[in-house]
Order: sequence, then structure tokens, then C-alpha cells
Amino acid sequence: MESLLTSPEFQMSLLLFVALGGYLIASRINQSAVIGLILVGLLVGPSALGLITYTDFVQGLAQLGAVILLFVIGLEFNVREILSIRNGVIAGIGVIIPWIGGYWLSLAFGFNTASAIFIGTALTATSIAITANVLKELGQLQSTAAKAIIGAAVIDDVLSLLALAISTDVVSGTITAGGIALVAIKAVAFIVIGGALGIFVVSKYVERLDATGFCKKFPEFIFIFAMMIAFLYALCAEAVGLSAIVGAFIAGVSFESVELTHSKNFKEGAEYLQIIFASIFFVSLGIIADLKALTPEILLFLLVLTLVAIITKVVGCGIPARLMGLCRKDSLIVGFGMAPRGEVAMIVALLGLEAGVIDQGIYVALVLMSLLTTIITPIIYRNWFFKGDPETYDSKGQCVTEGE
Repeated sequence: MESLLTSPEFQMSLLLFVALGGYLIASRINQSAVIGLILVGLLVGPSALGLITYTDFVQGLAQLGAVILLFVIGLEFNVREILSIRNGVIAGIGVIIPWIGGYWLSLAFGFNTASAIFIGTALTATSIAITANVLKELGQLQSTAAKAIIGAAVIDDVLSLLALAISTDVVSGTITAGGIALVAIKAVAFIVIGGALGIFVVSKYVERLDATGFCKKFPEFIFIFAMMIAFLYALCAEAVGLSAIVGAFIAGVSFESVELTHSKNFKEGAEYLQIIFASIFFVSLGIIADLKALTPEILLFLLVLTLVAIITKVVGCGIPARLMGLCRKDSLIVGFGMAPRGEVAMIVALLGLEAGVIDQGIYVALVLMSLLTTIITPIIYRNWFFKGDPETYDSKGQCVTEGE
């Protein structure tokens, strides 16, 4: 009987059952499905019932979910809408301000310099998985604000990687200009070369392949090929030190303009996969957090840290967005949209814990901070920015609110 309970079949069935519960919770509280999935993860995880733990199996499924989700999101974006001066400015300032905020807050709470450096680095990251999914649910994925968030977040990931590399070298005392330059070159090269190959080589090959008799006989072949490319890009991104989800997103962008004649719609197929595995990903964010590890001192630090994490992204990204021509509402949407730290901050926290730079208490605070920032953004979006107000955007997604 025990072997049945630990089997992949049972665990998969249980996770999907829990995900269904998340949708029911979201419906009852009139919030995004993301909120319901994270809350139900907290309920069944170590924080409450302890029915599910963050095992290697759950982690693996969650990683698949994040990759598939960002591939699907990428399918709706044109590369020219991502790589712009505006997005670069938003991302750059949106990394510097949170790092300074996290660093000085940590020193104020009495943590040592090494811990403060890692805490500041954890605040630089942005996880677009949650924000993009909520914008998709709200039908706002093609708005000007959404395009700015996605583009800035991709650039943000590269800058956060540099911040992590610098922080690690500073703590270990091995910082060199050459090491920083190498990390930057690898990250930029992957995005440029990977995007160019995807757009000008792979996507064109897919369209030619679709016109062959082979794909008429096997219309599912292109779908399998597209998913293979998504995971291959995710693997290559990790190989150069980027997040796997950035690689998946670049793969999705590469396939954005592909038009098929004979093959099955791989975009539709990827969306069905996303429904299953992205649900598990969001549930896992709740499972990974253990609220029992909190002490009164860490709880106070967590609350202040979360407040600083949100304010520094809203200020660091919202003000540049406003200065770069976005309206006031869109600028706030960008600021709050860049606030979720998600799995990116959790990875930074884990690296700091494994290196002995931060202790278990700080680690839990960083994990819960990333979770809280992940939860807050969908709530603000649904109950403030998109609460059934009259439409304030034109057909091109431009803000047309009076007085803006």
C-alpha cells in the first residue's frame, strides 16, 4: 500500500486534485486562479496539513510547468516588442533600487555584510510567470504595460544574474572584472544568438517542414518538435547561467510568427499542457514554504522586507516607465507587475543557504517574501487596476485615460 502512495501515478493524481481545489478557492474568494493554487499549496504543504512535501518529483513537475508556461506566453510576443531602450531602462533601475533597499534593510536589522549582499540580490529578481499568467487571464497580455513588463523582466533576469555573480564573488573574495564580463557576454550572446536562430532558422524550417507530405501523414510532428525546442532552449539557458524559463520564453517568441497549413496547432497543444503543469507549478510555490519556521524576529523582518520589496520595484520600475512615456496607470501596472520574486528569489536564497552565507531563518524569510510578493500582485491587479472599470485602452493597447 505504501508503494502505491509514493507512486508517480498517485502523486500526479493528488497534485491535480489539489489544483482543482485551488480553482474552487479562487472562485469562492473571487480572485485569480494563481492565488487559489498558491493558497491550496500552503494548506496541503508543511505549513498546515503536511499532506504533500516538496519532493524531487514535485519539483520536477513544477519546473516543467514553469517552462511550458513561459513558452506559451512567448508565443504571443514579437521580439521587437521586448528588446527596446524603454525596457532596458525600466529593468536597469528596477534592479539597482531593490538591491540597495534590501542591502540597507538587512544591515539595519543587524545582519552581517555577506547576508545583506545576498538579501539585496534576492530582491533584484523578477518572476514573470505569475504576472504574465494573470495578465493572460485578464485578457491584457497585448497591452502596452504587459509588453513592457515582459520585455523588462527578460532583461531583468540577465541583470539579476550579473548581480548574483558579483555577490557570490564579493562574499568569497574572488571578484574580478573578467568574471563579471564573462557572465554578461554569455547571457547576452544566448538571448541574441538563440533568438536569431529561432526566428530566422528554426521557425522557417518548421514552416517548410509543415508543407511536406510527411507532416500531412503525421500532423502531430510539429507540435512535438516545438516542445522539444522549448525544453532545449530552457536547457541552454541554464547552461549559461540564466533561468530556464527565459530560454523557454525566447523559444516561444521564436515561434510567434509561424503559420501552419497541414499540422496540428502546436500553440493550442502547448496551452493544454500549460493548464496541467502550470497549475502544479503554482501549487508548488505554496508547498515549498513552511510557516512553522518563523520566529517573532524573522516575522518582523519578513513583513518589512516584503514591504521594501514591493515599494522598491514599484518605484524602481514605475517611475522609469512613466518617464519613458507610459501613462500613470500603466506605470503602476508595470511597477506592481515587476514586484513578484517567485522562484527566482527562492533560487538565490537556496544558493545563499547552501554556501553558508545566510541561515535557515533568513532563508525562510526570503522564500515567504517571494511568495507574498507573488500573491499580492494578482490581488492588486484584479481588485484595483482591472476591477470592471470602463475600458481605458485603445485597439493597440495604448492607455487613453483622460488626463494621462
